[in-house]
Formats: sequence, C-alpha cells, structure tokens
Amino acid sequence: MPGVPLPIPAVLDQHRPLWSVMIPTYNCARQAAETLASVLWQAPEAARMEIVVVDDASDDDIESVVAGFDGRVRFHRQPANLGVPGNLNAALALSRGRLVHMLHGDDLVEPGFYAAMEQAFADEQAGAAYCRQIFIDQDGREMGRSMLAMEQMGRLPDALRFLATEQRIMTPSICVRREVYERLGGFHPALNCAEDWEMWVRIAQHYPIVYVPQALARYRMQPQSNTGRNVRTARDVAFNGIAIDLIHDHLPVDMADDVARTSRRIYAHAAFETAKACARRGDFTAAMAQIRAGVRLGGGLRTLLAAARAMVRIGWCWLSGRATA
Repeated sequence: MPGVPLPIPAVLDQHRPLWSVMIPTYNCARQAAETLASVLWQAPEAARMEIVVVDDASDDDIESVVAGFDGRVRFHRQPANLGVPGNLNAALALSRGRLVHMLHGDDLVEPGFYAAMEQAFADEQAGAAYCRQIFIDQDGREMGRSMLAMEQMGRLPDALRFLATEQRIMTPSICVRREVYERLGGFHPALNCAEDWEMWVRIAQHYPIVYVPQALARYRMQPQSNTGRNVRTARDVAFNGIAIDLIHDHLPVDMADDVARTSRRIYAHAAFETAKACARRGDFTAAMAQIRAGVRLGGGLRTLLAAARAMVRIGWCWLSGRATA
C-alpha cells in the first residue's frame, strides 16, 4: 500500500481557540459563500473559533469570496494542487483549535451545529462526535437523510464494527479533537476517495465516538465533487477497495475478514446501482465501468447475479434511448 498517514504537528500555543473550522476548497467558489455564511451566523467570537479556507490551487476566484467576509475568515492558497488527502492534511497542519471541523467548501451546517458538538464533547474521552446528515443536490434541494443510529445523544455502541462495515459519516457532519489527529496522523495519501471513511474507522479503533441524532450538516452531492469526478472511470469503486484493505488492518482478527467481505458486497452492489443511474442519464461508458469495477470488488456468485440484473436494466436503458433517438 503506497504511503502512510503523515504526522500532524502539535500546537504548543496555550492561547488557542476552541474551534478550528477548516474549509478545503477546489473550484467551488459558487457555493463557498453559502458555506461560509452557514458557519459565520452561528460562530462565536474569533478568540473561540478560527475559520480558514484552504484552497487547493483552484481555477476560480475563491479568494474574492473570502475577502467579502471582512477579515473574519483567513485564506490560504496552495502554490500547486496537492490533491484531496494532501490538501486535507495541509488544512489539519494549519489548524490551531482544540476541536477541528473539516467542512468542504460546498457543504453546509445547520443552525445549532457547533452548540450541539460542544455538548457532545462534554464526554472528555470522546475522540470525535458526529451528527445525522442531510443529503442535498447541487442546487441545495434535500435528497434524503442518513439513517438514525440512535434516538439520544451518546457514545455509539460497537462503533468500530458499525463504522468499518460501510461509510456512514460524511465529512461535514463530524468534528474531531485535534490531539486525535496528532496521535493518529492525517488522511491516508493512497486514498483520493474514501479517505474520510478510513480516517473515521482509525479513530473508532482508539476512541469512543459520540453520536448526535439531530440532522445538522448538509452534504452536497454533485457531478463536480471529488466523488462525482471519479464515478465515470469507476475510480471511486477502486478507492473503496483500497479503503477496505486498509480498514481490515485496523480491526481485530476475529472481526476483520467478516467485515471486509460484507463491505465488498455492499460496495459492489452500490456500484451496480450507480451503473443503473449512469445508464438512465445515457452515460453508458460510466455504467459499464461501474459494472466491471463492482464485479472485481465483490467477487462471488451473489455479486455476479447482481451484476447480471444491473446489465439487464442498462440494456433496457440503451434500447429505450435508441428507440427515442
């Protein structure tokens, strides 16, 4: 496996904020103003919360968006594009707060997010806390919500198995103690997708994680996102496979193989669902890439049968398209 997570240097200054809201961006200036506004209207004073946009050498003018917030938001631009894990780790290294919220530049937080997270971190042993999340489309319309894991705020039971089986935490919904990153290192450099999934499992291996049942974060799903860009070539599926292998090594021996098999089946079937969605949009190149990647990831008879069913659906889409052409 190429690379290892890089260490995150400790902050020695005792006069530091409670919060670091680190906002990694790449070509999302159109949504960044809304993202920043969702933080600023509920942000405490600057002494308690720093807000930093960390731009990965975008082609758009994100700096002018930041400048519109009258100096409350700090701006850092990478001199060259570092890629997803590189920019995330650079943001972590720049952070000074005791609690770190990584908020992608096209995602949002709901009113009360930071107050709820502070309440969750009253559990002094918790390494991280996360809330239920709302999925939105590129225009901000709600598409659904993540499953409700618990009715009340509290430590997530059997967190390691629960989080290792599949990705359940979208990045804008989770906050992490900075000392946890300092101990465990940053995001894995081998993962340009699923880097967050591996990180949350790594944290659950060592720390309790508190769950907040309120839906207080909005995760935007759009073709221009990092995951969206990788769908057409099915690199998203390949990165899921790498993440599953890495996660396997975080798990106890009596759990690891069973969780990995389940994860591979889940993400193979997810690839087939993505393939059908691509076919409905008329993108048959992406659909076939997803089918092939899903078969490679899942293996076994159940996966092959699911792939065959997906191929039938893709065939109907292709024929329908020809019939109306």
